[in-house]
Formats: sequence, C-alpha cells, structure tokens
Amino acid sequence: MTGSGGSALEVLAAGPGTTVQDLGRPGLAALGVGRSGAADRPSLRLANRLLGNDEGAAAVEVTLGGLTVRAVGGVHVALTGAPCPLAVDGRDAAANAVHWLPDGAELSLGMPPVGLRSYLAVRGGLDVPPVLGSRSQDTLAGLGPEPVTEGTVLPVGPAPQADPVVDAAPVDPPTADEVVLRVRLGPRDDWFTDEAVRTLFAQAYRLSSDSDRVGARLEGPALERSDTQELPSEGMVLGSLQVPPSGQPTIFLADHPVTGGYPVIGVVDPRDVPLAAQARPGQTVRFRRSAS
Repeated sequence: MTGSGGSALEVLAAGPGTTVQDLGRPGLAALGVGRSGAADRPSLRLANRLLGNDEGAAAVEVTLGGLTVRAVGGVHVALTGAPCPLAVDGRDAAANAVHWLPDGAELSLGMPPVGLRSYLAVRGGLDVPPVLGSRSQDTLAGLGPEPVTEGTVLPVGPAPQADPVVDAAPVDPPTADEVVLRVRLGPRDDWFTDEAVRTLFAQAYRLSSDSDRVGARLEGPALERSDTQELPSEGMVLGSLQVPPSGQPTIFLADHPVTGGYPVIGVVDPRDVPLAAQARPGQTVRFRRSAS
C-alpha cells in the first residue's frame, strides 16, 4: 500500500525498538492523554527541515539501529539523532544529509557508536492514520499506529511545495561522556531531607538498562525522604524527576504517565530532556541546579 504521495517505506527489519513519531498530542492531559511524540524532538525537527517538511511531520524513531527499509516508489530521506552507520544498497551514506532512494532501493541502519535514538524522515512525512490528532505511538497508553515490525508498510504523504534549502547539516553527535542536566527543584523537594537535595546535585548517577520511552531510570545514591506520608496522584510533566520508595530517581520522558503518586523532587530543564533521551544505559548522569 502506498500513501497519498504514491510511495511508501517497506520495513524489512525493524531493529530492537522502532516506532512512528511526530510531535505528539499536546493539550490533552486533562483527558488523561499524554503528549508522547519524539523522545528527541530537536532531531525530529531537523530531519524534517532537511527535507522541506513541516517540522512536525511523522517519521521513524529508531532505537540502537537495526532498521532496514525498501523504498516503494522513489523517496527522499534524511537521518538525524544518534549517528547510525547508514548504507543505501550497500553503499555508505552520511547522516544529517538528504538522500534519494529510487524505487526498490534498500536503506540499512547499523548500531550508532554514541546516542540511543535516530530519526529517519521521508519527504512528505509518514502518512499513517492519526489518532487524536497525532501519528505518534504512545507505548505506555497504547495509542497511535501499530508497532513497526518486519513487513510493516509505512505510506508516505505528498511532498510539500517548498523545496529543501540545504542538503546537509553540521550537527554534533550526542555525547558519549557524562551527561549534565539542569534541574529546577520542586514541586515536592520539601518532602526530602536537605542531605538528599545536596546528594542530587553532588553525586553521579548511572543510567539503568531498565529505561525506555516512559522514563530514564537511574542508579546511584538513594534520595531520602523527610516526609513519608502517602501522596495523592498529581499531574506529571515531561522531565519530572520522580523518586519512588527505592530512592532511585526516574526522569520522565516522552511516554510518561499524566499522573503519579510519588514525589517529584525536581524537573529537568526542557532544553536538556533530549540529552536524557539520547543517554545510553551505563552512561553517567549528573544534575546541576537550573539558574532559571
């Protein structure tokens, strides 16, 4: 099946974690619907700008590579985010650049040496049916398109009227070193001891392998509470640093729940959430108090 643009991407191998994502479903939290969307939104926007698309057009979010697609009809594509080794019909190609895939051409992504999530966009955007105004797959709520698996055919929409203005972008890859995230305390930092707050900003944490699009779970010094009463469910925002009874904090990412019953000691600066989304298990994370 091809899209309204007359072309499609046929998935030959889906890799360990591939979903369709756009910029999500904003404004529906009061109905219990989270925003979801690309975990690293700046990378999604860049991929779409390279192709002349609207910045919010749907693309494929690929975790740790492993994706292979075949072009049905000719398509232009661009890959951003974690810099996967990229090959078109076996020939190496560059990330952060526009490539033409003729009908039948195969594009394969290897495992990126740094970073976690890559974005494969196609000129015209992926034209899967929207749910509540978005083509994002919310892995926690089960909303949006079906998971991308071998054999999935992703239809492509019509190409925009505007032509791309550049064919490549100089972009620094995600860091392989320590990730530093700015945090603004609250709304429940007063539920923790003063020592816990000092520990949060003084000690290093390690990103757990038990992390996904819902949250980046951390391992390190436990954050001790001074108030241990039960907390009624409260609204949660992207970047919330929630502390469960174990004392090990979790950073809420794109598919986070809209409410939670554990206290939030602070919130990661929205500008730094994409850095958290690109951190790999085992990578060191530190927090700095936000100046704003």
